Amino acid sequence: MHFQAITLFAEMFASITDHGVTGRALRENLWRFNAVNPRRFADNPLGYIDDRPFGGGPGMIMAAPPLQAAIEHAQANCPAAKLIYLSPQGTPLTHALVQQLAQQPGLILLCGRYEGIDERILQHNDISEIAIGDFVVSGGELPAMMLMDAVLRLLPGVLGDAQSAVEDSFADGLLDCPHYTRPIEFQNMAVPEVLRSGNHGLIAQWRLTQSLKRTLARRPDLLAARALTPQESRLLQAIQQEEREFPLE
Repeated sequence: MHFQAITLFAEMFASITDHGVTGRALRENLWRFNAVNPRRFADNPLGYIDDRPFGGGPGMIMAAPPLQAAIEHAQANCPAAKLIYLSPQGTPLTHALVQQLAQQPGLILLCGRYEGIDERILQHNDISEIAIGDFVVSGGELPAMMLMDAVLRLLPGVLGDAQSAVEDSFADGLLDCPHYTRPIEFQNMAVPEVLRSGNHGLIAQWRLTQSLKRTLARRPDLLAARALTPQESRLLQAIQQEEREFPLE
């Protein structure tokens, strides 16, 4: 997959291109990346790409001409790439959306700065707006890297163990179960005995039960939106019955 970021701060992306599993995958040519700086398309010698907003107001707005030229440059590199603007006004990024994005041949990520971008960029282009959450940050680079990391984890070969992506939180619509490693005892807390039993059937059932418990307690909306399997329904009924009989203080 070919990722391109339209950004004023290409150096920020070193955290994903140079480090961790994503950095290793890039070195192994499992994905491609390049940054396009809209300043190179500015029509003034100082490279200004922002201006005051019409109608007044605080801050500056990223101008349309250099952004459009940067977009067209990136599209020439990968004509089939999907164009995305990282914006708090966009569609929330979910695991289901990440799965869809992972099927694309390329993604062009437009990273805004200042008070935003000229609205005509959104009107002129076939562009999707995506939000990382209901909050505002200083620019689109951090949201873009979060999106990239989420998508890259689903690409073949990026993770050392492909099963890791399958068992992540949200991968099957549930939150992940608790995990433990050595030592067996820590601060008077022991690893659950079932995980040391060697009985893989019991371990799988325990993990599913814990996932259901966590999802019920922390994100019941996920359960409401999910079609439960017969086994999950039985386990969830048992969990709810236990909570009615032994409610938490």
